[in-house]
Amino acid sequence: MILHRNLVFAVVDTLHLIFNEERYADKEISLTLKRDKRWGARDRNFIAETTYEIVRWKRLYTSIAEVKAPFSREELFKVFAVWATLKGIKLPEWPQFENTPTRRIKGKFDTLSKERVYRESIPNWLDELGVKELGEKKWEKEIEAQNQQADVILRANTLKITVPQLKKALEQEAIYTKTSKKYPSALILEKRANVFQTQAFKKGYFEVQDASSQLVAPFLAIEPGMRIVDTCAGAGGKTLHLAALSENKGQIIALDIYAGKLRELKRRAKRAGAHNVETRHIDSTKVIKKLHNSADRVLIDAPCSGLGVLKRNPDSKWKLTEEFVENIKKTQAEILEQYSKILRKDGLLVYATCSVLPSENFLQIEKFLTTEQGKKFKFIKDQSILASETGFDGFYMALLKRVE
Repeated sequence: MILHRNLVFAVVDTLHLIFNEERYADKEISLTLKRDKRWGARDRNFIAETTYEIVRWKRLYTSIAEVKAPFSREELFKVFAVWATLKGIKLPEWPQFENTPTRRIKGKFDTLSKERVYRESIPNWLDELGVKELGEKKWEKEIEAQNQQADVILRANTLKITVPQLKKALEQEAIYTKTSKKYPSALILEKRANVFQTQAFKKGYFEVQDASSQLVAPFLAIEPGMRIVDTCAGAGGKTLHLAALSENKGQIIALDIYAGKLRELKRRAKRAGAHNVETRHIDSTKVIKKLHNSADRVLIDAPCSGLGVLKRNPDSKWKLTEEFVENIKKTQAEILEQYSKILRKDGLLVYATCSVLPSENFLQIEKFLTTEQGKKFKFIKDQSILASETGFDGFYMALLKRVE
């Protein structure tokens, strides 16, 4: 591989924003890719994948390079040199790469890789938490799986198209996919591609949604005509799946505390042809109170640590803190307590997270069932999904029935 100056500089510029200014990797990479219209698909892939990879292995690479935050431009080039050397890429004779100790880089990699916190490139506190919650063996496998690049997975929008029809439509745009029996609406891309530029996307034939996430809406046992409330809807990935499962019949109320996310949901719903979705901004407690005892189904896709989706959001390893994880558990308990009141008697509720930590998942449900509000509910079933077992995101979902 020959390294091109403008592409390498684009990677270093983006790393500066992510590491030093704590910007979100996905947003900064997206902005960088819009910078030069002359870049082709291969150039764009190099920038995106190299940046993500250096973000993913930040602790390992910066330790090998012997640099610490905040990183100077010179130090970021050293980190890039570590990445290139370990990839077997010959460094060009640029001033930024003068005197790069190639042999020492490989030696330090071998030494540091004996320790999991470096080998898997994670903070010490996160490693300790993972071992405490999952046990040594399970955590070892899980964090290794979370460091693999995530597949691009689509969910066919069955309001407009079938899975075989979508597969064929994408093939006409030179995008090839495979199906999976376990995930009936999913198409897994054989090779990464910018699917948002396709006519199939513009026509609302699919959404990008991980396979594990696609299991959540069916867990609610939806029937057309029901009143469904998605309490933490965000930009609406699962809301739109609920709309497809309800065949556009009945009512889906999408709630969120962030008005901006709900505006994005409206745009997505319009493209998807989901006509039974209504958005409501939670700007006061009245919004929830008005819905008490009214829904046939309630989805609580709770805010969480996101430790099941590190492969998709590698920069969150460096943004997460112990304090945040502890505080989010309190938020989850409060949300369960308050939002569960929306469900009517005999209705079903799903509590879901994209975390692999038991303390955010079944232990949270166990605790809820002992509260005054929780005693109105009966546990039906749950499902814990690990990336190390499926290759997809880590997820958890629990199904509860309101019995009084």
